[in-house]
Amino acid sequence: MKKLVILRKATQFLFLALFIYILWSATYPWTFFKINPLVMIFTSISERMILPGVIFAITMLALTLVFGRFFCGWICPLGTIIDLCGIKALQKKTARSVKFYILGVIAVASFLGIQIAWIFDPIVITARFVSLNLIPGVTFGLDRIFRFFIIKTDYYTPLYDFYRLLKSSVLGINTYYFSHSGMILIFFVLICLLVLIAKRFWCRAICPLGAIYSLVARFSPLSRVVEKCTDCLRCKEDCRMGAINEDLSYVKGECIFCMDCIYDCPTHGTRFTWQLPVRPRRSTYAVDRRGRTGGEGNLSRREFIFLMFASFLSLGFKNKMRLAAQKVIRPPAALKEGEFLDRCIRCGNCMKACVTNGLQPAIFESGLQGMWTPHLVPEIGYCEYTCTLCGEVCPTGAIPKLSVEEKKRTKLGIAKVDRSKCLAWSQNTQCIVCEEHCPVANKAIKIVEGGVLKPFVDPELCIGCGICQNKCPARPERAIKVLP
Repeated sequence: MKKLVILRKATQFLFLALFIYILWSATYPWTFFKINPLVMIFTSISERMILPGVIFAITMLALTLVFGRFFCGWICPLGTIIDLCGIKALQKKTARSVKFYILGVIAVASFLGIQIAWIFDPIVITARFVSLNLIPGVTFGLDRIFRFFIIKTDYYTPLYDFYRLLKSSVLGINTYYFSHSGMILIFFVLICLLVLIAKRFWCRAICPLGAIYSLVARFSPLSRVVEKCTDCLRCKEDCRMGAINEDLSYVKGECIFCMDCIYDCPTHGTRFTWQLPVRPRRSTYAVDRRGRTGGEGNLSRREFIFLMFASFLSLGFKNKMRLAAQKVIRPPAALKEGEFLDRCIRCGNCMKACVTNGLQPAIFESGLQGMWTPHLVPEIGYCEYTCTLCGEVCPTGAIPKLSVEEKKRTKLGIAKVDRSKCLAWSQNTQCIVCEEHCPVANKAIKIVEGGVLKPFVDPELCIGCGICQNKCPARPERAIKVLP
């Protein structure tokens, strides 16, 4: 039996299920992000501070130094999904050095104060897909299926009881709609379709998190050794990472310990064993069939050191985005716009956790640098007065944690009544819906007495939660709007 392969697959599915469960239940959703060195380290560099929890990312690097690049083959949720998509994909030669250049660009940008790790980070990409596509799609689909069978069948009572049970748990997530979610889905699907080029093409050629683990794993004492060989090259043909060379040496930094080569070997002469690491002569750490060190010319050490040196030269500079004007309504207590754009990794946690579905992914509303960052759209949903979930699930502190009392005093913006559209002001029609829904204790929306009651906003009391804009009956445009 392929015991190690079965164990690896079981571990992959366990971590994928755990990843989805954590996001679905909003139970410690920052877990996978805290152990992510790409996000934690380069966001810390970009922000010129050490993010809380960065020690967990460093611990993962220490484990990689001992056990090799195991994360990519045994834990990474995107790697698991790619394996499911491309198990039968053709084996082709790929340019592994690209991911190191991408990592270098991310490093340079971070030292300039620009955080772009979120674009290529596999944990962020998968979390965004799960939060903004998978969970809404599954909950919406199951909800409609149950409603259909409840109406159409004679098993109304037991089905309805079961439906109510699910609505209080699995289906109790009211996040059916996210703007631009189609673009997020297309981006994720395109990554999965890269298996049409080669097995795990994303992991081999593009993933910068894999590049970090590859650099560290080269010095791991855990090595692949071939003791008996008939030169059938079956291991090379089946290697999902293309880590095995023609002479059956292998690139240690590219090996993700899938264990296929152990069981594919007809002589059962392949195994992994602990050896003292040998200092590599080139950037790619290749070990031949006897465990000896060799090399393969990908990204040279000189080129990578040059990228790092260029990054350090940029350490004193700051990017202009820190002066960016806030054009949208950000979540409560979000950092100043420039800092927020640097710190936010676009994981989708806050948007999925928003109980009113009001937090939506931006595209160009806040400029290109604000793509997929969260912003409040009051027409869709408002900021619940006593809710602090977005700050609790944010893994980087772009949205700080608040107590309920702090949240009640936190301004998101200020509402403004457009008297030309307000029914009370423009048509003398009795309407104080905005004032009735205002959650502030002393009412941030006041009423002009005498005749028809007419609303106006007290800017000192208004916190910009957006419920007034959400409930306003004026159409096609709301008569009261929240400004950032």
